Amino acid sequence: MGTLLESIHSPADLKSLDYTQMASLAEEIRTFLIQTLSKTGGHLGPNLGVVELTLALHAVFDTPEDKILFDVSHQAYIHKIITGRREQLSTIRQPGGLNGFMLRTESEHDSYGAGHAGTALSAALGMAVARDLSGGHEHVIAVAGDAAFTNGITFEAINNIAAQTRRMIVVLNDNEWSIDRNVGAIARYFHRIVTNEHYQHLHDRATRLIERFGGKTAIKVVRRAEEAAKSMLWPSILFEEFGLEYFGPIDGHNLPLLIETFKFLKALDHPVLLHILTQKGRGFQPALDGQKKFHGLGPYDPETGKTPDGSATYAEVFANTLADLASKDPRVVAITAAMPNGTGLDHFRTRHPKRYFDVGIAEEHAVVFAAGMATRGYRPVCAIYSTFLQRAFDPVVHDVCLQKLPVLFCMDRAGLSGDDGPTHHGLFDIAYLRGIPEIVLMAPKDEDELADMIKTGLSLPGPSAIRYPRGTVAGVARKSEPQLIPIGKAEVLADGSDVAILGLGPMITLARGLAASLEREGYSAAVINPRFIKPLDREVLARYASRVAAFVTFEDHVKMGGFGTAIVEALDEMGLSVLVIRIGWPDQFIEHGKIDELRSRYGLTVEAALAQVLPLLTRRRRPTLIAS
Repeated sequence: MGTLLESIHSPADLKSLDYTQMASLAEEIRTFLIQTLSKTGGHLGPNLGVVELTLALHAVFDTPEDKILFDVSHQAYIHKIITGRREQLSTIRQPGGLNGFMLRTESEHDSYGAGHAGTALSAALGMAVARDLSGGHEHVIAVAGDAAFTNGITFEAINNIAAQTRRMIVVLNDNEWSIDRNVGAIARYFHRIVTNEHYQHLHDRATRLIERFGGKTAIKVVRRAEEAAKSMLWPSILFEEFGLEYFGPIDGHNLPLLIETFKFLKALDHPVLLHILTQKGRGFQPALDGQKKFHGLGPYDPETGKTPDGSATYAEVFANTLADLASKDPRVVAITAAMPNGTGLDHFRTRHPKRYFDVGIAEEHAVVFAAGMATRGYRPVCAIYSTFLQRAFDPVVHDVCLQKLPVLFCMDRAGLSGDDGPTHHGLFDIAYLRGIPEIVLMAPKDEDELADMIKTGLSLPGPSAIRYPRGTVAGVARKSEPQLIPIGKAEVLADGSDVAILGLGPMITLARGLAASLEREGYSAAVINPRFIKPLDREVLARYASRVAAFVTFEDHVKMGGFGTAIVEALDEMGLSVLVIRIGWPDQFIEHGKIDELRSRYGLTVEAALAQVLPLLTRRRRPTLIAS
């Protein structure tokens, strides 16, 4: 006899289960997640926390006609399981497998793709308004974690919901965490609601009433009691001031309560917000004990939760170097947008707690906040993933660079981000930054050079940025103290006369590999570590342009607008006619997968570069025939 989980092939199968069976199904799903993700890795903690919520949503609403949106959507694994993708879950975040986030092209049940926080409410409102204009009747439900409410886009949407649509459901999934514990006034506001002893007593009674009687009658009784309690406790509930009728908080793991509540909300004809309380990592003690670790991780032991010990990462080198430099310079401050763990700044926070600032998922605010501190003589360092700094492009231009303020942007996850896929790849930062006046843009070849660039950036009178990859460092010997690097000066690692190869950042490894391959073919190759994307070392370019057949550029970035393009533009401006062979990512969004496999597929390899360079050099050597 098969398990309940094996009988669920679509949301229709779920609707035939009673509450007892659904509770059993929830536990089966948790066991299935823990076992499956132990082999692939993934966002375990967030998904363990929304099992009952997802079951309740699909038990009451009818996808794909009804639209369920998950903010960020890293917590949509249960949604994928219920909507016919259970047998594929073992492929999640693997090459050719399921995406780790919702993806419109993956299933008709994925009504909206995501990967960044703060988008669900705006997109859901757009769907609801489109429904209203078209005369439709489908329901639109946006599920957003409490961390998403630290994001400005969420509040921009809330400001418009009641004015724009007659019917929409917002579910506030409150677990007190994004990747790290949530911070700020909104987090404190939610905490006051859920910890008020009178309100807690009321909801304990509400739960018992729903379980005993069920249905709309009980919900209405509870609602009247809540209204009376709220009028005593809070003269004005924040969300109701925005025009959303507020319900909750209720237990987000109580399936009967959730289902009956959604049935009630489904019948309302105005926008509502349901506040539910969930436990991130529920059902797996290691995930409860290690909330940050189990937000998203690689393979682990399904019994103990232990993961293989890893080597030092670029994020750790960045944070430790910054903390060392801050010990010598009281002006240095560190700013993150809810990513202390991912950026490594939790190390900085331990050593300099008063100079560490987590502003929540609010990248635009982080940059303008940094600009304000810079005007008062401080040296702010904004540690923001490359893909998330995209969200703050205007403040980088308007508030930092235009005013020539000394803010240092440290962009982790620059380049391919592997398993997380296109929402997280940092493949556009060179293109969106190098056109901005005043900024100095750097890329280190290894961890030692990263430390030097941090020191260099902090010494500059204006804005600067450093891009470096996710993952482990190159393993080079570190100097005892970081050194200043002359601005705009490249490092020639090997001289050569046939071709000049520039490997940006850690792509220097491929540059060296291509040089070695060419030398085996009898050609002389210069290897250059550019260090600076802006300003470029034009002296080095001019020197090699007079002797080589071509430049070859390697970059972990899209070719369009990237480093190779900058070389082409610089040579053109100097009036130098030299071929540039650019090795980088094509003009398309790159799927998720293992980095080496994706590089091979898209031609970011020594072999692919050699195939382009050798014919050129062969033609150059071929003797010219002179007619007799």
